[in-house]
Amino acid sequence: MAMRKVLSSSTRSWAASSRHTVDVESVGGVIAARRIAEGETFDFAVLAADALAALAARGHVVAHTLTPLARSFTAVAVATGAKRPDISSEPALRRAVLDARSIGCSTGPSGEQLVRLFERWGIADTLAGRIVQASPGVPVATLVARGEAELGFQQLSELIDVKGVDVVGTLPPDAQPPTCFAGAVCTAAKHPLEARELLGYIASPAGDAARRTNGMEAA
Repeated sequence: MAMRKVLSSSTRSWAASSRHTVDVESVGGVIAARRIAEGETFDFAVLAADALAALAARGHVVAHTLTPLARSFTAVAVATGAKRPDISSEPALRRAVLDARSIGCSTGPSGEQLVRLFERWGIADTLAGRIVQASPGVPVATLVARGEAELGFQQLSELIDVKGVDVVGTLPPDAQPPTCFAGAVCTAAKHPLEARELLGYIASPAGDAARRTNGMEAA
């Protein structure tokens, strides 16, 4: 889902120049990986690089076609008009998290990073009862906008321009490694050559505008 807007913009541009038609289906990463592993036919897949590598190891995508597409950063959101906590440093972010009544996170890479961060800080048990995890494919921003989570953590691209939430900012560098999203041609692809060409286009400078608009950078 984090790459949804980037893919939408990039595939439209590539389709216009290549005269091919591209249909992109965006779902949560957990669901996407499962559907590919179960043998559903797709020409290419875009997921967090580690999830895609796991599919490659099991023969579901073609390993040598793995193509880094974008680096993405986790951000924090609050309900529109709510007080914005200080997240300018790792200690400040830790205080903000401990002060929050409820914390929304995803089942994707940002949620996994958050769990590891809380464990490193030694506060995972303290926060266990305050964590609200969005279902796969459900934006964390939805939880924040509905008041179910005071703070929401997710990829910046999934929080930008969402009605009902304000983006506080991205996590300080010490508190997050960027997530690399990559693409690969699926083993069951019916159009592998075109899929490879499309992934190359998205990874090239031609895809930079779509990445920047959605808070990402080149991988």
